[in-house]
Amino acid sequence: MSTTSKSFPIWAVFSLAVNGLLVLAIAGVVLRQYQGAIPSAVSQSLATDATPEATPTPVPELGPRHQFNYQQWVALLEQEAEVMVEQKPEDLAILLGDSISLWFPNEMLPSQRTWLNQGISGETTAGLLNRLDVLDQTQPDIIFLMIGINDIIRGVTDETILANQRLIIRYLRRNHPQAKIIVQSILPHSGENATWEGRDRLLEIPNSRILEINQRLQAIAESEDAIYLDLYPLFADTEGNLNMELSTDGLHLNPQGYLIWHYALQVTDQLVLDSGL
Repeated sequence: MSTTSKSFPIWAVFSLAVNGLLVLAIAGVVLRQYQGAIPSAVSQSLATDATPEATPTPVPELGPRHQFNYQQWVALLEQEAEVMVEQKPEDLAILLGDSISLWFPNEMLPSQRTWLNQGISGETTAGLLNRLDVLDQTQPDIIFLMIGINDIIRGVTDETILANQRLIIRYLRRNHPQAKIIVQSILPHSGENATWEGRDRLLEIPNSRILEINQRLQAIAESEDAIYLDLYPLFADTEGNLNMELSTDGLHLNPQGYLIWHYALQVTDQLVLDSGL
C-alpha cells in the first residue's frame, strides 16, 4: 500500500467524489424542479404531482401502516426482512431511518434495486441501533442510512447522537461486510416557515447545529469505511433552511423533495457500481 493511500483512505476520497459529482448531477434537476419541469427520464407515474400549481402538495400515500405503534412497526419490519431472507433477491438495497425514509414512495425508489424500507416514524439513533439485528440474515449490496433529527428534537446531546451513529455503522459493517454503507447527512428544517405540529421545538434548533453534527458525522463515516452522502445542499435554501418547495411542513419531504432524493440515490448507487468498490 502506498503512502498516499495510507494518508487518504479510498473511502474518504470516494466520499468527496460522490458529493462533488452528485451536486453537479442534481443541480440541473433542482433548477428544473423550481421551474416546474420534471426530467424526461422520470416515468409518467412520478410526474403527476410535479406541477407547481398543486397547493398544498399531497403527502405520499402511506396506507394503514402509519397507524401502527412502535412495537407493531418493529414486528412488521422484521417480517419484511424475513421475506427478503427467504427470497434472496439480487441487488438488495436497505433504507434505514425515520419517517423521512418511511414515507419514501415505493415507485420513486431507483428501479434497478430491490428495496427493503426499514424506516419508522419518530425513530431515533438508539431505537434503530436496538433493532438492527432483524437484518442480520439479509444480504444487501448497499445500505442507505439517515437518522438523527428526532434525537435532536428530543434533546439528545450531539455526543450521544454521534456515538450511536458510530455504533450503527460498526454494526452494519460487521454483520454486512459485503455491503456498501452510505451514511446520509441529516436534513435541515424550514425554521420560521415550518408548519409542522412541533414547530416550536424546531425553532429551538438552529440549522447551524445540524450542519456541525453533519460535519462530525462525515468524519465518523469515513473513519469507519463508509461513504458519506451530503444531501444538505440539495435541500437547503439560500439561508440554509429546508426549502419549503421540497417539503410538506418544514420537516418532511413532498414528492418534489423525494424526486431530488431519488436522483441522489440513483447517482450515488451508479457511482458505487462504476467504481468497483
